[in-house]
Amino acid sequence: MRPGPSRRAYSGKVSELKSNSEEWKARGVFLRVFVYVFATHLFAGFIWLLFSVGGHAPK
Repeated sequence: MRPGPSRRAYSGKVSELKSNSEEWKARGVFLRVFVYVFATHLFAGFIWLLFSVGGHAPK
């Protein structure tokens, strides 16, 4: 007969996993916000460049 998992192996682990999971979620949110803001500014800069070059084009 195989012994089942001991209760000592799980004591305190749930709270550690939950806090670690919450920490990873928070990091993911901050990373996503940073990437979205960076990509938005990059796109806006590209549009600004197009208008700038287009404004100086001979008509």
